[in-house]
Amino acid sequence: MLNKCHLALALCLFQSETLAFSTPSSFPRLSHLSTNNAVKSGTSNLYAVPPTKPNPDSDLTPVEQEKLAQTFGGYTVKQRLREEVESPFRTVRLFFFASTAGSAGIAFYFSFLSALKSYMGGFSDAVPLDEALTNCAINIGGVVVFAYLAYRDYQAGEGNLERIAKGGKLAKLAITSGNDDERAVRTLSDYRRTSRVLICAGGKEYIENVCKSLNSDQFSDENNLPQLLEDVDVLVVPVLLSDNASVGDTKSVWRQTVPSDMDRNFDSTKSDEVVAFPWSNAPWADYLKSEIETAKKQGFDVVSKGITIIVKKNGKILRRATGAPRWPELVGTMEVMDGSKFGMPGDSEKYGGP
Repeated sequence: MLNKCHLALALCLFQSETLAFSTPSSFPRLSHLSTNNAVKSGTSNLYAVPPTKPNPDSDLTPVEQEKLAQTFGGYTVKQRLREEVESPFRTVRLFFFASTAGSAGIAFYFSFLSALKSYMGGFSDAVPLDEALTNCAINIGGVVVFAYLAYRDYQAGEGNLERIAKGGKLAKLAITSGNDDERAVRTLSDYRRTSRVLICAGGKEYIENVCKSLNSDQFSDENNLPQLLEDVDVLVVPVLLSDNASVGDTKSVWRQTVPSDMDRNFDSTKSDEVVAFPWSNAPWADYLKSEIETAKKQGFDVVSKGITIIVKKNGKILRRATGAPRWPELVGTMEVMDGSKFGMPGDSEKYGGP
C-alpha cells in the first residue's frame, strides 16, 4: 500500500521582515550632550567628499551588465542572484516541498479510488474501508502541509526580493551637501562604509524643528550636537513631505526657518557638515511611499509627527521610528547599535583590533 511518510513535517522555520515604527516622541529640548557621551572616531568632515569605492560591476562587459539589469517577474537578474546568495537552499526546499505535495496528490488519487472500491464492494482486491480512509487522510494531509510549506517559502523569497529591490532604491537616492559651496550630487551608496544616514521626513513644522534643534543654543550651554553627530559618523537628511506625501523643497524650508525666543544664536548653516538635502524629489517620494503607508496604518500622522529612518553603514535599515530624532540615544549608542566595533570588515585601522 501507500507509503505513510507524507505525515512527516519539515522542521524548517522561516521568518520574513516586517516594517514597524516605534512609538512617536515629541521634539526634545536638548540639554546639549557632553562629548564624553559620544564614541570618538578621530575623523572630521566625513561628508564633503566620500571616498570612492570599487564598483563590483566594473570588470563586467557592457553585455554582461545589461543582462544583470534585465528584469523578469518585476526583479532584475542581479537582485535574484543576491536573494539566491542570501538563501542558497530556498530553491531546493521549494522543489522538495512542491514535489512532495504533488506526490501526495497523486497518492491521494489512488487511495481515493481504493476507498471507493471498498465502499462499493464487489472487488476482490479491495482493501478494508478503514485502511483506505486512513490512507486518504494521510495523503490529503500531505498535500495540505507541503503545499503550505512551499507557499510560505515562496512568499519569504518574494519578501526578500522586495527588500533587496527597495534597498537598491535607497542606495540610488541622490543628495547634495548642506554646504552651499558644494554643488556635487551623490547617492546614498557613496556613503556606505563611511557614514550612517538618518532620514528625517515630515511636514514643514517638523523640518523646522529639526533645523532648530541642530543649529541653535536651546539651553545655557553651546550646542555641540553637529560635532557629536560627526564623531559617530551620522549624516542627517531632512525630507519635506506635503499632505499628499510628495517631497518638496527641503533646503528652502531649512534655510528660511525662523527661530523662536528659546533658540539662541540660531544659524541654519551651523550643521552643514552633517546635513545633506534630497536631490530629485520624485525618487525620494517613491521610496518613502511604502514607509508612509505603513506608518499611517499604525495610526501615525506622518506630516505633523514625522518619521525617522536610520541606515547603517552597510546600507541596511537599522531602525524606523516616528516623531523627532532622539539625539541623546542616537549619539550615545550608535556605535554599538550599528556594530562598527564588532565585525565591520576593514574597520580595524579606524577602531583598532586584528
